[in-house]
Amino acid sequence: MNEKERDVIVETVSRVMIPFIQLYALYVIIHGSGGPGGGFQGGVVFASSFILYVIAFNLAGGRKRFPESANTLFSSLGLYIYGGIGLLAILFTRGMAQYLNYGFIPFTSHFEENRALGMDFVEMGIGITVMAIIASIFFDLAQREEPVGEKEEK
Repeated sequence: MNEKERDVIVETVSRVMIPFIQLYALYVIIHGSGGPGGGFQGGVVFASSFILYVIAFNLAGGRKRFPESANTLFSSLGLYIYGGIGLLAILFTRGMAQYLNYGFIPFTSHFEENRALGMDFVEMGIGITVMAIIASIFFDLAQREEPVGEKEEK
């Protein structure tokens, strides 16, 4: 993008809005277990902040801020958090093998607090994974050379 195509208003508003969008996404993820929202919705909102950055600046700048290696790291981390909480629940259910029964994981001494904390960790894992996958889909589609549906004729 050259200097003539830049829009200072769009860039400035984006710089101001992106942190608030990301903060709202974290709110949706954390409060998803007790109300509307959750990991999936929060992850999509968080990924939308990357999409806004690419729209306001450019694709190369967005790829520099969120490279493919970071994307792979976050998608794997989210899956490990989700699966790890499930495996911890299996280990601490004392032979009952109840996957994702968070109450038995000894975060605190109270069963209900353990259940709430386990649910929050699972929602965070889902949110991280969804954010990374939605951003990956967007970057993959944005980098396509040819429009969808058109093929080279030989």
